[in-house]
Amino acid sequence: MVVTGGTSGIGQVAAERLARMGARIVLVARSKSRGEAALSRLREAAPGPEHRVHYGDVSRLADLNRLVREIRSAEPRIDVLINNAGAMFGSRQVTEDGLELTFATNHLSYFVLTQGLREQLAAAGSARIVNTSSHAHYRGKINFGDLQSEHGYSGFPVYSFSKLCNVLFTRALSQRLAGTGITTNSLHPGVVNTRFADGSGGFLERILRIVKVFAISPEKGAETIVYLASSDEVAKTTGLYFYKCKAVEPSKIAQDDAAAERLWNETEKLAHFSTSP
Repeated sequence: MVVTGGTSGIGQVAAERLARMGARIVLVARSKSRGEAALSRLREAAPGPEHRVHYGDVSRLADLNRLVREIRSAEPRIDVLINNAGAMFGSRQVTEDGLELTFATNHLSYFVLTQGLREQLAAAGSARIVNTSSHAHYRGKINFGDLQSEHGYSGFPVYSFSKLCNVLFTRALSQRLAGTGITTNSLHPGVVNTRFADGSGGFLERILRIVKVFAISPEKGAETIVYLASSDEVAKTTGLYFYKCKAVEPSKIAQDDAAAERLWNETEKLAHFSTSP
């Protein structure tokens, strides 16, 4: 089971719960200190399986492609891929690939890792892809002429757009995976009190500190991730959006197949990653 964003918050809780249920966890982490700490916690929670961690910055295409190669080499099959890494930034930042940082972290990483590991997922016979999105996607708008948010950047709207991308990606992916035995679903974990967006800067960070006072715990927020990754109830369910372990209707634009296809095609170009339908 491969988990991004599993060294803290809901990702950490989900990984530890799934490990206790018998899963062998393969973490993707940026920070070596947090990665080693998370690996140590996994070994304490479930000492049997040989849990692992791979290091890289999922906002960088070079790191993503290297991570894909490393995981492919180490894992002949993957039963579950949990795309959970995410971030929000108060000011616009650009990666070395020329991509807006929120888009690169929250959407492009999901696309590249998933596409890069499809052979390993197919080898499992019956695999699952779980994409952490957010109810913020209901406020998300997509401007195909400005996917990198060069004009009028604002932290929360750009984050909302990236979470809309997660739902649209899940929709397009489910159609491509039909008949393969691989399912994919997205989810809203709730508004959770974690280190998410700490250090985002300015007014946005101050507002989020207030919001977190009223937020749910990471333990509660991880429940839907664990459910989608493990429950027999959703073994054959695909292409849906979940909240509190129930399928709910996403936004109107998130159900637009034409938008999902266009985003897929644009993402392929940006990732320099060619895939077949």
